[in-house]
Amino acid sequence: MVYRFTIISDEVDDFIREIQIDSEATFYDLHEAILKAAKYNNDQMTSFFICDEDWEKEQEITLEDMGTSSDEDSYIMRETRLSELLEDEKQKMLYVFDPLTERVFFIELSEIQYGKDLDKAVCTRKEGIAPKQTVNFDEMFAASGTNLDLDENFYGDQDFDLEDFDPEGFDMGGGGSVDPYSQDY
Repeated sequence: MVYRFTIISDEVDDFIREIQIDSEATFYDLHEAILKAAKYNNDQMTSFFICDEDWEKEQEITLEDMGTSSDEDSYIMRETRLSELLEDEKQKMLYVFDPLTERVFFIELSEIQYGKDLDKAVCTRKEGIAPKQTVNFDEMFAASGTNLDLDENFYGDQDFDLEDFDPEGFDMGGGGSVDPYSQDY
């Protein structure tokens, strides 16, 4: 079987990629095909998420073994075949390509072609330019005109008086100090 995936971005309206890949290929093979189709480097800790029809994350497939000790099954891209977790047309996935800022591609299994096979993944549709792979925070702040000035007023009122707060940092309203342990409960 051959799977045809449609990949879109919520950052770039005209970005579309379609990738055809054999159902027995691994999620790592799909990962590499996506990187190649988007012209991205293979230097991020990416993940796939199998989603429900409302794009809610259900099952994660990680690039590396994260060593989780949960009761959930853990899936690793190199060890997991697409056919193990994907079997229905219109199945939805997220591909987290920038884990620091949780930026994703939306992927749908658009078509299953029975009786065919492929040796390697093929990008069959390529429209638009992919969003930048990672966010450069310096460029982002410069472009927005925002200059973070981290002076002594950054965290709030410069007239802060420690006497106005109780030992746990909650305003007691009276301005005096109250021993929180002197009250009976």
